[in-house]
Amino acid sequence: MKKETTETNNIQKEITCNNCGAKLIFEPGTDNLKCEFCGAVNKIETDETEKAEAVKELDYENFVNNNNSEKIKITTIKCDTCGAETTFDSDIITSICDFCGSPLISENTHTSEIISPKALLPFKITKKQALELYQKKIQKLWFAPSKLKTKTGNTAKLSGVYIPFWTFDTHTHINYRGKRGDDYIEKTISDDGETISSRRTRWTNVSGNINMYFNDIIVPASKSLPTDLIYDLDPWNLKELVPYNTKYLSGFKTETYQINLKKGFDTAKIKIEPDIRFKIRQDIGGDRQQIDFVNTEYSNTKFKHILMPVWISSYKYNDKIYRFIINAQTGKVKTERPWSKIKIIIAVAAIISITGALIYFLQNIN
Repeated sequence: MKKETTETNNIQKEITCNNCGAKLIFEPGTDNLKCEFCGAVNKIETDETEKAEAVKELDYENFVNNNNSEKIKITTIKCDTCGAETTFDSDIITSICDFCGSPLISENTHTSEIISPKALLPFKITKKQALELYQKKIQKLWFAPSKLKTKTGNTAKLSGVYIPFWTFDTHTHINYRGKRGDDYIEKTISDDGETISSRRTRWTNVSGNINMYFNDIIVPASKSLPTDLIYDLDPWNLKELVPYNTKYLSGFKTETYQINLKKGFDTAKIKIEPDIRFKIRQDIGGDRQQIDFVNTEYSNTKFKHILMPVWISSYKYNDKIYRFIINAQTGKVKTERPWSKIKIIIAVAAIISITGALIYFLQNIN
C-alpha cells in the first residue's frame, strides 16, 4: 500500500525563532539553525533510527513495478529559459533563476508530487567562503575578457541550491564472447642470411562470465546544468549523508529531479560500462583483447534519492549565459567561461615571434 504523502510545501516550510519570531536559517558547516536577527541557535537533532533510514536503499524493481515509495508534494517554479525547476518562496512575487539568471514570476508556480529524498549532504562551505573561491577563480582565468573580471569579480550573486541525485547499488552477471591475442616473435632469414624478428599475434576465440557488484553509483537527476560540469564536482563523500530533514533546507532552494528513476538507472548502466569492459579484458587475459559480444543482467538493484549542496552563480556575457558552481561540501570549483579572441591572437602572435627570433638566433650563433 502506498504511503501517505506529507503536507504540501513541507519541503519549503519555514522554521521560526522562538526568541524573536524570525526565520531560522541553516548554518553551513554546523548542525544548527541560526537566527540572523537575534543570533539564537537551535541544534538539529537526529536519532539513531533516522540515521539508519538515511543510508537505507529502496528496492528498485519493487518501486518500478508497484510505485511503492514515500512521496511528498512540493510547490515549484520552472524557468522557461533553462528548464530548471526549484522550490519557490510563497512570500516572493518575482525572483531570478539561479541557473541562468532569467526572471521568474510567482504566477508560474505549480504543485507536483515527487519521490521523497532519503538523505542529503548539508552545506559545509559558507557563502562568504564560496564568494572568496569565486573571486579567486575569476581572477585566475587565462585569456578571459578584461571586462569579465571587473564585471563579475566583486558582484557575484551566489545562490545555495540542493541538486537532486540518484544513487544505485546493483549486482551484475556478465556473459561475453571475444578473442584473446597472445604476442609472439616470429624469426625469418632474409636472402642475405640476416635474422629478422617480427612481432605477431595469435588470436584465440574465448567466452566467459563474470560477476560484479557496484555500490553507490551516483547519477545526477538534474538537466539544469551541463552533465560534464556536474560530474566535475566529484567526488562527494557519501559517508557524511544525514537523514532528509527540511531544517537543512531552510535558507536554501531545492531543485526537483527532471530525470526520473528509470532514466537514472539507464544512465548508471552507461556509467559503469567502462568498468565492465575493463573487467572483461582482465578476464580474457593475454596481450591483446577483442570484445565481440556482452550481455549484462542486473539483479538486487537498490536506489536512493539524495540531495547535494552547491553554490551557483550565473552571468551573461555577450548575450551568452555562463555558469559558475561550487561543491558546497568540498569547495571544488568548476566554471563555464568566455574567451578573449584578442588576447589569444596576441598570445599566439607573441609565441610565433619569439619562436622565429630563437630560430634566427640559433641559425646565426656561429
